[in-house]
Amino acid sequence: MYHLYLPPPVLITGGSRGLGLAAACQLAAKGANIIIAARNVEVLNEAIAQIKQNAKSPSTQRFHLVQPDVTTAAQCTRAISEATAWNAGSPPDVVWCCSGSAHPTLAYMAHAALKAWLQPAIDGSKTTQPSSPPSPARHLIFTGSFVSLYSFAGFTPYAPSKAAIRSLSDSLSQEMNLYAGAHPLEPRVRVHTVFPATMPTKSLDEENLVKTDVTKALEEGDQVLTPNECARRAIAGLENGEELVATSTIIRLVMTSVMGGAIRGGWLTGLVNTLLGWVVMVVMVFIRWDMDVRVKRWGRQHGSSGMKS
Repeated sequence: MYHLYLPPPVLITGGSRGLGLAAACQLAAKGANIIIAARNVEVLNEAIAQIKQNAKSPSTQRFHLVQPDVTTAAQCTRAISEATAWNAGSPPDVVWCCSGSAHPTLAYMAHAALKAWLQPAIDGSKTTQPSSPPSPARHLIFTGSFVSLYSFAGFTPYAPSKAAIRSLSDSLSQEMNLYAGAHPLEPRVRVHTVFPATMPTKSLDEENLVKTDVTKALEEGDQVLTPNECARRAIAGLENGEELVATSTIIRLVMTSVMGGAIRGGWLTGLVNTLLGWVVMVVMVFIRWDMDVRVKRWGRQHGSSGMKS
């Protein structure tokens, strides 16, 4: 169990709106110094003002913004360098990769789209691995999705990148032991992935503009959380030392069925997750069968476009 202890300096990419902004506000309320990164400087300034309003001690805490395009490695490096310089030469103790968007369509995908979704996580991980000078344990936090764990019709272009983030997180989590063994006096880097629930944000509005009707039908009954509630649950899981952090009941249940060799927490949490996973694996057989039937029926009634005829 590797707990997130506050207040550290925290860098949040995508921190100008949605989950990133909500997390920044709540971490500031716990006393953390906050650095947010996004591309729109006007929105960044508005977000900084909101974060200051929620800060525990606005007069003593520090806040900063950087304006990189985190889809490129060079810009990710620049963001970390600027954050390090602002933090008196010490890299931020926590980096939360929270930028990105969904473009749920059927399987007509350009290579550039997949690269745009996955590249920020890859580049962010490269620039936040162990460095000097020594400091307390650091945390690298990825942001996944429900489709990191279980995908369905309409998320074909989007789901592979989110599944890759889950795999990247698992691999890096173990790889950090290599650095810890070789450099025992250096700070450990703990790796986590947060799986947010659906949130009523601008990104969701944009997502729904391109989402097919069959996908919307399959999503009926999905649990929706506000960004503030989603951030609260995510931070609670991180503070509890979870490597994989589910923010809703359905995500938690599905996650237990696909954890594989991921760290499951302490022995009691691991036992509960394992027992739940056995049950959910059986349930998922019927859920998959039901969704297959519904998609095939949709095709017979409306054709292959995914839209109502």
